[in-house]
Amino acid sequence: MSTCDPFDHPAALQVPNLRFHRHAYDFLLDALQEVISSLSERRHISGQELVEGVRRLALERFGPMARTVLEYWGIRSTEDVGELVFALVDMGILVKNVDDRPEDFSAVFDFEEAFDRDYPWTVYPWKVATVCPWTVATSVD
Repeated sequence: MSTCDPFDHPAALQVPNLRFHRHAYDFLLDALQEVISSLSERRHISGQELVEGVRRLALERFGPMARTVLEYWGIRSTEDVGELVFALVDMGILVKNVDDRPEDFSAVFDFEEAFDRDYPWTVYPWKVATVCPWTVATSVD
């Protein structure tokens, strides 16, 4: 996917009755920008690359609440990301290649697995070694 400047089309995202929350569209554009910025050279972005970028940015911004935030915005699957992309294409904000299809976003990953089961929890050694006094059992004679 490639993008033109979304701020050239401010009215486009004001269309009533959008399927997804307005923040979902903004977030997708931010994720696209992150993916493009990470490339060594400018090129077309695949649906899978964009979906992975959405996952990375959601985890970075929202941590363990990433899935909850995305679901609140109406994004419950990678297919929903594809719907967002093609809605932005229809609005003239994104441009697709001839080969781009909604199926490119199909079942890239499972949301529960990607955001919940595989969440990259960090264990800090100082926390593991810390013992709270009210959790220590004491013997009473």
